[in-house]
Amino acid sequence: MTRQQGTDNRDDTLVEAFWSVARQLRRAAADSLAQWDISPSQARALRVLAYHDGVRLSELAEHLHIAARSATEVVDGLEAKGFARRRPDPRDRRATLVEPTRRGADLNAAIRTARGTQAERLFDHLSATDRAHLSRILRKLAAAPSDGPKDPNNASRHNP
Repeated sequence: MTRQQGTDNRDDTLVEAFWSVARQLRRAAADSLAQWDISPSQARALRVLAYHDGVRLSELAEHLHIAARSATEVVDGLEAKGFARRRPDPRDRRATLVEPTRRGADLNAAIRTARGTQAERLFDHLSATDRAHLSRILRKLAAAPSDGPKDPNNASRHNP
């Protein structure tokens, strides 16, 4: 086996481990949402609505990286359940803003708490040192440009 093949195998194992943990977190999140009869896309939209003070559907679609039509469907679902409402935009009477209702804001807080608890259960398997290292590494990856370095021998890949 060449050095390059060995590196590729380690990278494949790392990627597989990362996606396995991501799947565990997604599955736990989806399971927790079932108690509130809300879909993952509705929960994401509610999180965006709670963060902003009313957004247009087009802005919501941009935040969620979905088509405007899909954002409309998500908001329709939230509105039908009493978690969001539409209101006129005071700056442009032709436009409509979407905001969470009090129930929606309360639900968003409950979802955040539940997700934090689930994540804690998963990360409890790590020592405090491992958690600190993982946190630092994940922040570093999150801050990296999405196209990343093209050079497979980039030294920053090998420094924790």
